[in-house]
Amino acid sequence: MTKNEAMERLTKVFRNVFDDDEIVLTDATSAKDIEDWDSLEHINLIAAVEKEFKMRFTMKEVSGMKNVGEMAAIVAERAKK
Repeated sequence: MTKNEAMERLTKVFRNVFDDDEIVLTDATSAKDIEDWDSLEHINLIAAVEKEFKMRFTMKEVSGMKNVGEMAAIVAERAKK
Protein backbone atom coordinates (compact mmCIF):
# COMPACT_ATOMS: atom_id res chain seq x y z
CA MET A 1 0.00 0.00 0.00
CA THR A 2 1.29 3.45 -0.83
CA LYS A 3 1.13 6.40 1.53
CA ASN A 4 -1.41 8.05 -0.82
CA GLU A 5 -3.66 4.98 -0.66
CA ALA A 6 -3.39 5.06 3.13
CA MET A 7 -4.32 8.76 3.14
CA GLU A 8 -7.44 8.07 1.04
CA ARG A 9 -8.62 5.43 3.49
CA LEU A 10 -7.64 7.56 6.49
CA THR A 11 -9.74 10.42 5.11
CA LYS A 12 -12.81 8.16 5.17
CA VAL A 13 -12.04 7.09 8.74
CA PHE A 14 -11.54 10.68 9.91
CA ARG A 15 -14.75 11.82 8.24
CA ASN A 16 -16.64 8.99 9.94
CA VAL A 17 -15.10 9.44 13.41
CA PHE A 18 -15.56 13.21 13.42
CA ASP A 19 -18.86 13.08 11.50
CA ASP A 20 -17.62 15.71 9.06
CA ASP A 21 -17.59 15.06 5.31
CA GLU A 22 -15.64 18.29 4.75
CA ILE A 23 -12.41 17.03 6.32
CA VAL A 24 -9.47 17.14 3.93
CA LEU A 25 -6.30 15.56 5.28
CA THR A 26 -2.76 16.58 4.49
CA ASP A 27 0.50 15.25 5.89
CA ALA A 28 0.58 18.20 8.30
CA THR A 29 -2.97 17.77 9.65
CA SER A 30 -2.93 17.44 13.43
CA ALA A 31 -5.35 17.67 16.35
CA LYS A 32 -5.19 21.46 16.30
CA ASP A 33 -6.65 21.44 12.77
CA ILE A 34 -9.83 19.48 13.58
CA GLU A 35 -12.19 21.11 16.04
CA ASP A 36 -13.50 18.00 17.80
CA TRP A 37 -10.16 16.17 18.00
CA ASP A 38 -9.62 15.94 21.74
CA SER A 39 -8.09 13.18 23.86
CA LEU A 40 -11.25 11.08 23.93
CA GLU A 41 -11.77 11.35 20.17
CA HIS A 42 -8.10 10.51 19.69
CA ILE A 43 -8.73 7.13 21.34
CA ASN A 44 -11.79 6.58 19.12
CA LEU A 45 -9.77 7.60 16.07
CA ILE A 46 -6.89 5.23 16.82
CA ALA A 47 -9.37 2.37 17.37
CA ALA A 48 -11.14 3.16 14.08
CA VAL A 49 -7.85 3.31 12.16
CA GLU A 50 -6.72 0.02 13.67
CA LYS A 51 -10.02 -1.59 12.68
CA GLU A 52 -9.92 -0.18 9.13
CA PHE A 53 -6.39 -1.40 8.49
CA LYS A 54 -6.63 -4.57 10.62
CA MET A 55 -3.54 -3.63 12.63
CA ARG A 56 -2.51 -2.45 16.08
CA PHE A 57 -0.32 0.55 16.79
CA THR A 58 2.27 0.24 19.53
CA MET A 59 2.08 2.70 22.42
CA LYS A 60 5.34 4.23 21.16
CA GLU A 61 3.80 4.80 17.70
CA VAL A 62 0.64 6.36 19.14
CA SER A 63 2.54 8.70 21.45
CA GLY A 64 5.07 9.58 18.75
CA MET A 65 2.64 10.53 15.95
CA LYS A 66 2.72 14.28 15.45
CA ASN A 67 0.45 14.47 12.40
CA VAL A 68 -1.59 12.49 9.89
CA GLY A 69 1.39 12.12 7.56
CA GLU A 70 3.24 10.13 10.20
CA MET A 71 0.16 7.97 10.77
CA ALA A 72 -0.18 7.30 7.03
CA ALA A 73 3.51 6.40 6.78
CA ILE A 74 3.19 3.85 9.60
CA VAL A 75 0.07 2.32 8.03
CA ALA A 76 1.68 2.13 4.57
CA GLU A 77 4.87 0.58 5.98
CA ARG A 78 2.94 -2.02 7.96
CA ALA A 79 0.89 -2.95 4.89
CA LYS A 80 4.10 -3.93 3.08
CA LYS A 81 4.89 -6.63 5.65
